[in-house]
Amino acid sequence: MAQPAVVQTEDEEEFDSLSEAVAAQSAPDALNDELTCLAGAIYFESKGEPLPGQLAVAEVIINRAKSGRFAKSVCAVVTQAGQFSFVRGGRIPAIASNANYRTAIAVAQVALRDQWDSPAPKALYFHARRVSPGWRMTKVASIGNHVFYR
Repeated sequence: MAQPAVVQTEDEEEFDSLSEAVAAQSAPDALNDELTCLAGAIYFESKGEPLPGQLAVAEVIINRAKSGRFAKSVCAVVTQAGQFSFVRGGRIPAIASNANYRTAIAVAQVALRDQWDSPAPKALYFHARRVSPGWRMTKVASIGNHVFYR
């Protein structure tokens, strides 16, 4: 698989790797709703996965919000009934501050700032490798324990 191109941000900061982009993120003093929802989804869906897999999960959610086929905001996509099994009663469970959550926040920042190309371009769906939903969609990537589709 080809490596993503170096992506420049508005302030012309360049990263040579996704790891570098994630490491360069500053911990925000407070999380806005969009960052909280996206980081929560990354945490519950892909903590412990390789960084490209975590970014791909984030990009699926962002792509859905932009698609016109799902809810229009990141939080509405994440909390939409029947989409993510970790959501209970339309709410994301509380998350203790730990290394996996701090990584999820940094990955969410990279995704929201579009600082690195998605390893699963235009994906709108994903599932764990251990399941086989029989979807008739175009597979765009397999990363870690997830398979991504558009």
